[in-house]
Amino acid sequence: MGARPLAMLVSAVIAVAVGVPLAAQSTGAHKAVPLWAKDAAKLQTSEGLSTMRVTPEGDHVIMRVEVPSITPYLPEAGTATGAAVIIAPGGGHAELWIDHEGYRVAEWLSSHGVAAFVLQYRLARAKGSTYTVEGTELGDMQRAIRVVRQRSGEWNIDPERVGVMGFSAGGELAALASTRYDTGQADASDAVAGMSSKPNFQALLYPAIPQETRLTADTPRAFLACGALDRVSISQGLPEFYLALAKLHVSAELHVFAGVGHGFGIRSSNPMPVAQWPELFLQWMEGQGLLHHK
Repeated sequence: MGARPLAMLVSAVIAVAVGVPLAAQSTGAHKAVPLWAKDAAKLQTSEGLSTMRVTPEGDHVIMRVEVPSITPYLPEAGTATGAAVIIAPGGGHAELWIDHEGYRVAEWLSSHGVAAFVLQYRLARAKGSTYTVEGTELGDMQRAIRVVRQRSGEWNIDPERVGVMGFSAGGELAALASTRYDTGQADASDAVAGMSSKPNFQALLYPAIPQETRLTADTPRAFLACGALDRVSISQGLPEFYLALAKLHVSAELHVFAGVGHGFGIRSSNPMPVAQWPELFLQWMEGQGLLHHK
């Protein structure tokens, strides 16, 4: 990402230091879209604000989400491939590392013709939270998939090429969405609820593996990547996940990067070859027939 003006950085640090929440929809030219109609008005009040901190390295970390939303990053006119990815940043279900596992990824994908949507989901393990991973968080992800499908015409997206991508805890959420889905409520008065919540594909980056994977032959095809130096539950768990998919004849591609640990996302400091994972993902999408200009 480009350098931020000094005044913006100073104001952000001051806001966090004194505990002032920052607006969930404040992402430059990109405006957050609330997932639930009842929450639309909250974006204009303190109820709709996400609390954020800034690390000494300059990473923006969201610590509270009261209004779940997606922030669209749409390709420029004439470059759209019709494919879309909903991105779930990680943070142990207690926070969201929204830069290198969210906005930077969305910027990169949209610059290559893929519509991207950064998901801010309610956090099950934040301090004092009453939310749950497989209830609240998964519900937010499923709703995001439905919203993107319902507005696919407006956003120049093929509703049959909508996938999910998740990092760390967000990877667990993406994996859950890829096995816990439905075809929508046919008689729903809410047009969004009538949409299918099944992703057409999944990309899991150093994900926490769900305890109950519930994999079947209908599980969406998968792009999988992690570092060999990550904790064993991921560095060995993800290859085991790949083998489980392969046994079911579900198309999957796995990358385990030597000398790399957890949390690489998209950072300027990433070494080669892990820095190439976005290109590898795009090549995988091309090979799967997911990219073609509309």
